[in-house]
Amino acid sequence: MSVAPNTFIKNILQLNLAMLLVSTSGVLGRAVNMPPVVTIAWRALLAGLFLYLFLRWKRISLRINKEDRLQVFLGGLLMGIHWVAYFKALQLSNVAIGMLTIFTYPALTSILEPLLLRLPFQKIHLFLGLLVLAGIAFLIPDLDFENQYTQAVAFGIGSALAYALRNILMKKQVAKYHGSLLMWYQVVIVGVLLIPLGLDTTAKALQENIFFIIALAFVTTAVGHTLFLLTFRYFSITTASIISSVQPVYGILLGILFLGEIPKLATLFGGLLILSAVVIESLRTAKKNNKSKAVKL
Repeated sequence: MSVAPNTFIKNILQLNLAMLLVSTSGVLGRAVNMPPVVTIAWRALLAGLFLYLFLRWKRISLRINKEDRLQVFLGGLLMGIHWVAYFKALQLSNVAIGMLTIFTYPALTSILEPLLLRLPFQKIHLFLGLLVLAGIAFLIPDLDFENQYTQAVAFGIGSALAYALRNILMKKQVAKYHGSLLMWYQVVIVGVLLIPLGLDTTAKALQENIFFIIALAFVTTAVGHTLFLLTFRYFSITTASIISSVQPVYGILLGILFLGEIPKLATLFGGLLILSAVVIESLRTAKKNNKSKAVKL
C-alpha cells in the first residue's frame, strides 16, 4: 500500500518538527544559569507532570510488571546521568560540542550491544568506532583536562555512554510498554533522586530560570519526545533514527540564531565524521532489516 505524496510530506515534516523541538535542549541548556543537577531535577519533575497528563488523556495504564521494575529504575538512573553530564558539557563549551559529543551514542551502542547481549561482533562496528574517535579528536582542542572544552567533550562522551547503556537496557521494555509510559517513569525517577539537590538553590535563581526549565520540560521533553515516538507509526525506527541525526544540525543553527555561537571549522569537520558514522550504521541496519523481511516473505 503506497502513501500519498502529501501524506508522506506531512509525516516527514512532523518528524523534523519533533527533531527541532528535541534539539532545543542545546540552546535552553546553555540559557539556564544553574547547576546541571538543579536544572535536571526541576526539568524531570515538570516533564513528569506533563507526561502524566498525557498518559491520563490517552488512558494508558501506568502498570509496570514486577519483573521489569528494576530495569526501568536502572533506565531512569542512566537517563539522569545522561542529562546531567550533557548539561555539564553544554555549560563548559557550546551547543555544537555538547550536541555532537552525545551523538556518539549510536556508535557506542553498536559496540556495546554485542558485548553486553552476547551477540556476534561485526568488523564494521570497529570501523565506525574509529570514525567516531577521529571525529572526537577534532572536537578536543588538546589533551589538557584543565581545558574547559576538553572537559566538555569528556562529559559529553560520558553522557552518550549512559544513554547508550540506557537504550540497550530498555530494549525489551520498549516492545512491552508505551514509550511515553517508560519516559514518564524515568523522568519521575530522575526527579525523585535529584530533588534533594534541586532544592539547593535560591528562589531568585529559580525565578530567573523558570521559563527555560518549563520550556525544557514541556517543549523538549514532553512534546518533542512524544511527537518523535508518534512518528514511529509512519516510519520504521531505523528511518526515524537516520533522520534524527539532523538534531545536532538544528541545535547548531539554533545556537547561531539565538546565542551567536558560530562553531569552528574543526568542530564542524569532527561533527561530520560523527554523523557519518550514525548514518552509515542506520543505513546498514535498514538494509539488514529489509533482507530479513525479504527472507520471511
